[in-house]
Amino acid sequence: MDNKNLKASLAESSSRRDHRQIGQELDLFSFHDVAPGTVFWHPKGWSVYLTLQNYIRSLLEKDYTEISTPVMTKSQLFKNSGHWDHYKENMFSLDIEAESYSLKPMNCPESALIYSTKTRSYNDLPLRFSDFGILHRNELSGVLGGLFRVRQFTIDDAHIYLRPDQIQEEIQRLLKLVIKFYEIFKFRPKIFLSTKPDKAMGDDKLWQEAEGALKTALDNSSVEYGVKEKDGAFYGPKIDIHINDSQGRDWQVATIQLDFQIPEKMQLEYIDSDGTGKRPVIIHRAITGSLERFIGILTEHYQGAFPLWLSPVQVAILPITDGQIEHAEKLASELRDEGIRVEVDSRSETLQAKIREATLQKVPYLGIIGEKEVADGKIISVRDRKGESKTMELSQFQSKLKKEIEQKF
Repeated sequence: MDNKNLKASLAESSSRRDHRQIGQELDLFSFHDVAPGTVFWHPKGWSVYLTLQNYIRSLLEKDYTEISTPVMTKSQLFKNSGHWDHYKENMFSLDIEAESYSLKPMNCPESALIYSTKTRSYNDLPLRFSDFGILHRNELSGVLGGLFRVRQFTIDDAHIYLRPDQIQEEIQRLLKLVIKFYEIFKFRPKIFLSTKPDKAMGDDKLWQEAEGALKTALDNSSVEYGVKEKDGAFYGPKIDIHINDSQGRDWQVATIQLDFQIPEKMQLEYIDSDGTGKRPVIIHRAITGSLERFIGILTEHYQGAFPLWLSPVQVAILPITDGQIEHAEKLASELRDEGIRVEVDSRSETLQAKIREATLQKVPYLGIIGEKEVADGKIISVRDRKGESKTMELSQFQSKLKKEIEQKF
């Protein structure tokens, strides 16, 4: 790289802002000393969170059933599942009426309890439970960092209970789901097989079977993958998906974990075709990992300029003078009726000041309302992020917005 290109690269790098700074400037979220390692979501940030969560739900609605489980249980549950021996130092626990309770650090033991509430047949499987439960992990204060490392977070979690003969098809389905999701953000997923760690629970034979099943599924999916030796979960090997953001940084995001151990620990069963009880296998999968961390990644990746479908404010209506405020509010109401997130800047400021503020807030489209727009009643002057302006029929603008949102532009 020559000196000119090096200077340009360094200038671009130095101009990029941390997600905490962007979050403050765009009024997305904040952090407070009264709750270290937790996020206070402001209305605009919560809009991003819910939009992302609801999109994930839309991908799952045909195949998954969503559940919700308690944020705190007796610690005995985690002793039964095996988590206590391998994870208790990362758990928040407290004594209530002389009995130990814990805030859940993961959803799987409680999901397994729901599975165990009735007799399951081989015909019921695969059974897919999704769960957006709130989790807590006791991270040291020195490693906490914005949305990237928190103590309270939500995983877009799912636990899939299935027969061993269903593993291959299910893993391949999950790989397609994850790759489809990341294509929306124009990320190119990199795939890794993570094998048994030094500190693991369960029978070596089951581990070998699980690792072999994941390797076969990856080979049959015709995807390139690397191997991360000894980087699996303590209860099973996994497939990890990595992405590179706009700054070239590598992030481990999605995970698909194959678990033969917890079904043994929690004595889960299904009745097979021969009438005997068999152990199911569990696939633990998350598409983004934690929603908090992924939003932090996206915030820096886009530098706050989220794509239209994810933007907390999709259109800012800017009346040039106070005389156009009433009409601006009417147009905003019509757009809201179509599901568009709109704000009206009715401040007594110049148009240039309003445009500057909306631009700093990274709003994708500005609708400028002057005397001409009021007189016509059905047109709007639209300005996009590139600064290009065009007068459009309101109905045409609505159609354009809805198409872009549907196609995830």
